[in-house]
Order: sequence, then structure tokens, then C-alpha cells
Amino acid sequence: MKSAAEMEDGTDKKAITPGPLAPARELFGEMLLEINQPAQALEQFEATLKKEPNRFRALYGAARAAQLSGNREASRKYYAELLKICEYADKPGRAEVLEANKAVLGN
Repeated sequence: MKSAAEMEDGTDKKAITPGPLAPARELFGEMLLEINQPAQALEQFEATLKKEPNRFRALYGAARAAQLSGNREASRKYYAELLKICEYADKPGRAEVLEANKAVLGN
């Protein structure tokens, strides 16, 4: 997965084409979370966010990875960013958003 992420990093995106549906680094981060390596997962989610800002899955993944690795400040930051991009969502109650509210607001 690491080599897939590196290969994707080297691929140029044309201005008129959409970004990837699921960036390789984001998927790599999710895999690292699954095998209980949250610090390494956080690095992958942060790399995704540098290239693809405000991605729901990357923000949620970064928040969870930071939380699981004991980095409360980063966790709250990413959860707050997630809440901001979901501020006008049509359907409230998505599990990730509820978790973010709980982490940031204590609700």
C-alpha cells in the first residue's frame, strides 16, 4: 500500500479532472488504523489532507488516529474541521459527525 501511495503522489492531476475517489494515502491510513498503528495512520491522513484538503474520510481518520495515539490537541482540531465542513449537511446524525460533536463539544 505504501508503494501505491507513493506512485499516486507522483501522478499529476489535470485541472479539469476530479480528484481520486479514495486517495491511496487515505486508504493506507485506514489500513494502519485497522492494524492498530494510529501514529503512522495519522501521518498518512495528514499527507492526504495536504494534497486533498477537507476530505471527510481523511479528517475523520486523522481525528481518530490522533485520538488513538494520545494526541488530544490534534484530535480535537481534526474533529472541529470535520464539524465545520458538515455544518450545512442535509441529514444530521451520521455516526462520524456525532463522534466529532462528542469529542469537541462533550455532547
